[in-house]
Order: sequence, then C-alpha cells, then structure tokens
Amino acid sequence: MRFDSIQQLSAWLADTDIAVLELSGPGVSLRLHQGDVPGAIEAGQGVAPPTIPVRPQGLTVRAPSVGVFLAAHPLQATPLASPGARVRAGEPIGLMQIGALLLPVPAPQHAIVRSVRAVPGTPVGFGTPLFELDPL
Repeated sequence: MRFDSIQQLSAWLADTDIAVLELSGPGVSLRLHQGDVPGAIEAGQGVAPPTIPVRPQGLTVRAPSVGVFLAAHPLQATPLASPGARVRAGEPIGLMQIGALLLPVPAPQHAIVRSVRAVPGTPVGFGTPLFELDPL
C-alpha cells in the first residue's frame, strides 16, 4: 500500500466516528485508530514504528476480456511464458484472440511464472484466471 493512500485513509477516518479501521490482504496488514483504543500500539514521538519485511504472495493474472486464450502466437509453437520463466512488467505472457484480433496479456510486474491456469485454445470469460505468478 502506498504511503499517500494511507494518508488519505487517515484523513477520511478523522472525519468519521469510526474508532478502528483494519485492512489486511496477502502479506500486508494495516490498522488505523482514533483516540484511546484498548490494545492499540502507539509509536512514541521521534521513534519510528518497526518495519516488517513482507515477501509478496502469489499473483493471479486474469483475462482482460472475453475471448480465446492463447499461450503462443498462432504462427509460433513456443509459448510466450512457461512455468518457471522470468517475466518483466508489461511483457506479453499470453494472448486473447477475439475474432481476428490478438490482444496481449501483459505481466503486471516482474515475476516468475508459477503455472498456466487456463487451457490454451479454449474460450474464457472476463476475469478467468490465466496465470499464477510469483512476484520478484
């Protein structure tokens, strides 16, 4: 979560009567509170809160549209991304075929391909899981 996002959440929380806002997701947790909340941890003045290194969890790449999922270009036999391959952010890792149109499915960030979830050559719907990635 970006720091400016946390500042915005804090500002919104200050305008409410909510005492505690707790958000959590894969590998990250955020707890904001107002006033005296039992069990809340306060950072003293001039003391930085502890930082905890977080290893990113797996990432699912989903179909950006309805179409036929292709792991390789129709004129190529080699898949764009195979399990174990390193991919860069923005690099095409698959294709969506919609009629004669081929749309690239880009890697959202630098990662290693864990698995291909969809069967190449089959129709998929919007949001269908296509790949599992392990962020670098």
